[in-house]
This record gives sequence, structure tokens and C-alpha cells, in this order.
Amino acid sequence: MRIILGVMALVLGGCDMGHLGNPLMWPGMAVGNAVENTTYNARRKKVSDHVNAHQFEILTDIGVGGGPALGKAFDLARVPEENRAQVLRNFQKDIAMYRPNTAKAREQLVIALMVNGG
Repeated sequence: MRIILGVMALVLGGCDMGHLGNPLMWPGMAVGNAVENTTYNARRKKVSDHVNAHQFEILTDIGVGGGPALGKAFDLARVPEENRAQVLRNFQKDIAMYRPNTAKAREQLVIALMVNGG
């Protein structure tokens, strides 16, 4: 029994608890995370609303290499200007995934926009 307790003490003693941060800072980190999550969720809702209202136009813009509906989606998702050409090429490559007029296809487009956003 002593050997097991000794081994456990050695193993647990080597665990890094640094990822938790200072316990005195936890309340402040919780507030900061709540604000960050609220901001993200508000931005995501704007992107989702735009995609739901303009899916056909966005897909048309993707097909022709750009346009106002796609540009607004990029703006709402905060996709950096320097990344937009590559994101557009990826969208063109994966357009079949976004083409069906289904909630799943729209959600995948929203996710792709948000992942590439800033």
C-alpha cells in the first residue's frame, strides 16, 4: 500500500496545474470569457441571419468569383482581406457541400465563414 501511495505522490506531483491560472484571477477570467462569448455569439448570429436570408446570392457570388452578398458575409464574419481569395477558392472547391437549400448546408457555410473570420 505504501508503495502505491508513494508512486501516486510522485506521479501527481509531476502534473502541471499551470493551465488553470491563478485562482484569485478566476472571477475576472469568467467575466472576460462571458463578454467574449457574448460578442462571438452576436457576430455569429449576424452571419447566420445573412446566410439564411441570402444563401442563393452567396452561392452565386462564390460561383462567379465574388460579389456583394459574399463580401457582406466576409465582412460580418471578419474574414481578413488578405485571406479572402484563398477562402473563396476553398468555397469554390467545396461548393457542393453548401449548395443544397437545407439548414445543414447553411450551417456549414456559417461555420466555414466563422472559422475563417477574425
